[in-house]
Amino acid sequence: MQIFSKVLKDTDVRVKLSFPTHCLEHLDFAGSNSVDLRIKDSCGELRVIRCWKRKNGGHDKPVLSSGWLKFVADYGLGVGDKVVLLREDDHSLGSQFRIEARRKIMLLGEETWGEVTRATNY
Repeated sequence: MQIFSKVLKDTDVRVKLSFPTHCLEHLDFAGSNSVDLRIKDSCGELRVIRCWKRKNGGHDKPVLSSGWLKFVADYGLGVGDKVVLLREDDHSLGSQFRIEARRKIMLLGEETWGEVTRATNY
């Protein structure tokens, strides 16, 4: 199930990723202001990315912080690329989410979103 997708802006690729407030219903903060999300990327690597709830005019606004910029760098993401967060329980990895990176491509004369592969190797 898709939690959200977002076309990345400058702040998203340089600092942190903010995403819609309604997505908070899919996250368990257990009374805290932050939670470490266990997220599987498209290469099958388990990543831990911190999600914070920050106040924005009286309502909570979720942002991905610690671990997010490493994902951006590993996939060579830039402004105009897209990220998709999906709920997908993987009991073998202990993850609850999967993250995908996408980039606009031309395919048979049509503009579409293609999957981005990891830019850096370990």
